[in-house]
Amino acid sequence: MLKGLDPILSPELLSTLRAMGHGDEIAIVDGNYPGVEHARRLVRLDGVALIPALNAILSVLPVDDFVEEAIFRSTYRQERDTLEPVHREIIDCCAAHEPKRAVVPLVGADFYNRVRAAHTLVQTSEARLYANVILRKGVIYP
Repeated sequence: MLKGLDPILSPELLSTLRAMGHGDEIAIVDGNYPGVEHARRLVRLDGVALIPALNAILSVLPVDDFVEEAIFRSTYRQERDTLEPVHREIIDCCAAHEPKRAVVPLVGADFYNRVRAAHTLVQTSEARLYANVILRKGVIYP
């Protein structure tokens, strides 16, 4: 345990977040996501739901402000604009940390392909479907 750090941030996850560079992406996914198959690097957060994991990660990870889009979510089936309750929670959580950044929906294969290219995939135990988000790491300014 460390002062000021959410205990969800395990040693493995903290090491991964620190090792990521500007522009690297991290996917935080639900318990049904095919994590082993899609991950270049897999960090498991068994027993942790998506929103607490997302909140903990955003408490330490700068989001990229060099690009127009840096936060992405999966969609309900192929319906780009349908918002499931978990999508609203993702948007609210991201807005609390990054109020100027929009959460961009990515449909099906577009989302999966981006996850496969991500630096790391964090697999939560979130039971709700379509509870997946990708964050692009930014910089810490001097």
